[in-house]
Amino acid sequence: MERVVPTAFSVPTGIATLPDEIRAAPATPKLMTDMTCIEDLRQAARRRVPRVFNDYLEAGSYAEQTLRANRADLERIALKQRVLVDVSQRDTATTILGEKVSLPVALAPIGLGGMQWADGEILACRAAKAAGIPYTMSTMSICSMEDVAEAVGYPFWFQLYVMKDRGFVRALIERAIAARCGALVLTVDLQVLGQRHADVRNGLSVPPALKLGTILDIASHPGWAARMATAKSWTFGNLAGHLKGEDNVKAVAEWVSHQFDPALNWSDVDWIRSLWPGKLIIKGILNVDDARNAAGTGADAIVVSNHGGRQLDGAPSTISMLPGIAEAVGSEIEVLFDGGVRSGQDVMRALALGARACLVGRAYVYGLGAGGEAGVATAIEILRKELSVTMALTGTRSIAEIDGRVLN
Repeated sequence: MERVVPTAFSVPTGIATLPDEIRAAPATPKLMTDMTCIEDLRQAARRRVPRVFNDYLEAGSYAEQTLRANRADLERIALKQRVLVDVSQRDTATTILGEKVSLPVALAPIGLGGMQWADGEILACRAAKAAGIPYTMSTMSICSMEDVAEAVGYPFWFQLYVMKDRGFVRALIERAIAARCGALVLTVDLQVLGQRHADVRNGLSVPPALKLGTILDIASHPGWAARMATAKSWTFGNLAGHLKGEDNVKAVAEWVSHQFDPALNWSDVDWIRSLWPGKLIIKGILNVDDARNAAGTGADAIVVSNHGGRQLDGAPSTISMLPGIAEAVGSEIEVLFDGGVRSGQDVMRALALGARACLVGRAYVYGLGAGGEAGVATAIEILRKELSVTMALTGTRSIAEIDGRVLN
């Protein structure tokens, strides 16, 4: 089919090329100055968000071996201290997909963001816009993409799950084009759903099922409940209008659980590429062969990812697979990294091993649960400051200088 490229994609949609009324820097969100690190935000979120949604965010699949490996393998990578290097002028800015960003970080797609804080997807996108980095909206978000586009006016990325209902997939792509999304992030590692035991035990649903335990959980978080009473949506915003009985928790849950498609294959990527006129990122790559196949599709970037340890338990950590993948395809396609990033030091480690930039998920959602937009802004600022200090102490002045030489 002929691909018609809308005006929004005729020039890059990054910060440096946005119309003046959008490019103008928004007011800097207030920061949570008592939060010194991502773990502080995590602990604050655990106090302020009901357990069912904390558990959803934290859980990995099955025995959580891969979830733990993502962190452990990052922590084992030693950085090389350097001294007597003039690092008085340092710059964390770089480019992702040819567009200028203030630091090599994008906010990753996270389902149910709006259940961490009312209108959470809107708030996270605003914080990303203010920080000058990309925000990625999940198919399984609470706010709809139209809500976010209207509220923020910023070309966020949209993450797509390929459902069995290809008409629905086509409609999502058309809506992403209409919302002027800056990139499509195609997630390819969810053809079947890995079980997360905590979600099964909690009977996770959106909106929360009114069981005694859930009622007591929500009652113990009155601030969360009061905020949620004002939210734009209490269900999956991008499904609204598509399902019959969408106000029925069980009907939505059953539809979603049966829509992930085990028949998903590379020809589906070609089909999506034919529909989508903008930049395409393939997320969920964990070995060299798949990376080479992805590079051959004409995609603009891949994300080395194991879905945050939430799918194939026993799979290797993403950081252990990154160097081989980057070496194999890094000259053909941009390589992004996802999995276990909790600090600026982790960002440095991933860049040193071949990543162009990192997607961070749990780290920023801890901030969202801890303090809404201010919490997300705080998480981004923590990562920025940690990266800048790490650059200084490794004798590094720019992102372009980061390579294997910063590692021991």
